[in-house]
Amino acid sequence: MAVIGPDVSLHPSAYVHESAYLYGKITVHENASIWINAAARAEHTEIVIGAYTNIQDFAMLHVGDRTPTLIGSHCSITHHCTIHGCTIGDNCLIGINATIMDGCVIGDNSIVAGHAFLKEGTVIPPDSIVMGSPGKVTRTQNNYVRNRLNAFLYYKNALAYAQQNYRAWEGPAFTAEVMREMAKLQAELKALAG
Repeated sequence: MAVIGPDVSLHPSAYVHESAYLYGKITVHENASIWINAAARAEHTEIVIGAYTNIQDFAMLHVGDRTPTLIGSHCSITHHCTIHGCTIGDNCLIGINATIMDGCVIGDNSIVAGHAFLKEGTVIPPDSIVMGSPGKVTRTQNNYVRNRLNAFLYYKNALAYAQQNYRAWEGPAFTAEVMREMAKLQAELKALAG
């Protein structure tokens, strides 16, 4: 059974794996998912996890000395990330083993590459790809479709895990569903671009 402290506000549609630990003032919005051995602590300020956002295996979320941890909607915080007192916009993907420190701000539709380290106070504009230690913008491109698609995969996986189905991504029916979702997201992006 997941350990969920008394100050946690958990939307009924959210999925929390039985091995996760959530303590302090934490808000988990609709259809978010928190995976195996993830940990989040907010002894002061707060942690907010947006709708359809996934916090993957062994990720660690904590507040900064003076800053909350705010994660937007449709984000993927991938395996072994450290997210510490920062703000992450909507539709972002934070790569495996990345570290984002106090006061950082990651703009919407961005990707932070695996093993990147963003030192305190780093500000990343929207539509960026960030690499390195210290992390720097290496390219500008809108990652809306790929990042939303990754969040969709984890949303579907959470629905399956809640039903004890651990092979949700297998088979032609799921592949077809992913292709439909990709087409829908591409149309949304085109409409947003005007």
